[in-house]
This record gives sequence, structure tokens and C-alpha cells, in this order.
Amino acid sequence: MLTTTTDVADIRRAVLHRRIRLIVAATIAYNVIEAIVAISAGTIASSVALIGFGLDSTIEVLSAAAVAWQFTRRDPERWERGTLRVIAIAFFALAAYVTVSSSLALARAVEPSHSTVGLILTAVSVAVMPLLSFAERRAGRELGSATAVADSKQTLICAFLSAAVLLGLLLNSLFGWWWADPIAGLVIVVFAVREGIEAWKGDACATSVGMILENDESEREGNHEDRSPAHR
Repeated sequence: MLTTTTDVADIRRAVLHRRIRLIVAATIAYNVIEAIVAISAGTIASSVALIGFGLDSTIEVLSAAAVAWQFTRRDPERWERGTLRVIAIAFFALAAYVTVSSSLALARAVEPSHSTVGLILTAVSVAVMPLLSFAERRAGRELGSATAVADSKQTLICAFLSAAVLLGLLLNSLFGWWWADPIAGLVIVVFAVREGIEAWKGDACATSVGMILENDESEREGNHEDRSPAHR
């Protein structure tokens, strides 16, 4: 039995759907653990940054869960727009919370205690989150899924936030610079708002690699037909 180009494309699409589901499941599991640990450590150390970091993880769970739900549907592409809106709202919620928490921390001059658990957790997140983001974005680009690409950006924003919190915790522990973390958090807000706007408009969609290859193949076949004796 011959395997057609359409069959190969369908098989590859199914593989990518499964890969995205696995990546999203791993992201959700990690962020649930991250949220519990961060909020607990932040409460003990009176760290607004760590508590905010933990709540940010719950927002990431919402975004990843929306993508996971989409890719359990029979026709994931049909739910693209609605899922993008959920991801956009998650970006805006993240930006709003970080803005409020950072502003309050600056206004109240909150000086958190040293947190070894917080330092370890954020350091691990700085290493893990970019890997998850890269894997999901790569699969999403090949599939041509705007939601997978947008969610990967959400994960990358969380990685930036992890780095900002880690830097803030380090500067506070080493030099007593309590204001470093909320300042870094406000910088992250700019990126979160921008990505939220793009997701809301649907601009996060990348051109599918498969579509590019298919177009190239069609062009080559058309050129070949033009050069064939039948067309001379």
C-alpha cells in the first residue's frame, strides 16, 4: 500500500499534536509544584517577589491548561482564536499582578528575609522554563499553531521573571538591595503586555514549516510541468 503525501502530513501532524500535549502536561506539573513551593517560601520569608512568583505560576498553569484542552479536541485548529484569547488574558493578568505587587513593594520598602529555598527554586526555573518554551515553540511553529507559539512565549516570560526574582533575591541577600526585584518585575510587565496584545490580535501565529515546504514543492512541480514536452 502506497503512502501518499497527505498521509505523511497527517502522521506528522498527529506526532506534533502529541508532542505539544506532553510538553504542556510537563509545564503544568512543574508550575503546580513551583507555585506551592514559591508561595510557601515567600510567606515564610515575607517576600512579595516570591509570593508573586508563585501566583505567576498559577497563571502559567491556566495558559498551559487552555492549550492542553485545545489539543484534546478532534479539530484543534477550530479552537485557535478562543484559546489565544485565554492566553492573552493570562498575559494581562500576569502584567497586572506584577505591576501591583512591585509597586506596593517599592512603596512600602518591603525588605524580605533571605530564602535559600527561593534561590534554589528560581535558579532551577531559569534552567527548566526556557527548555520547555523552546520545545513548545519549535513544535508550534512546525504545526503552524498560534496558541502553542503564544503559550511558549508565556513560558519564556515566566523564565525572565524567574531570572528577575533570582537576581532580586541575590542582591537582597548579598547587598541588602531590597528594591532590585520589584524594579526588575516592572521591566517584565512591558514584555507581558506586548505579548498579550499580540496574542489577542492573533499575531503570535508563525508560518507553518510544513506549509512552506508544501508551497515550495508545489512551485517545483509547477516549474517542472512548464518545462515538460506537453507544455512546449
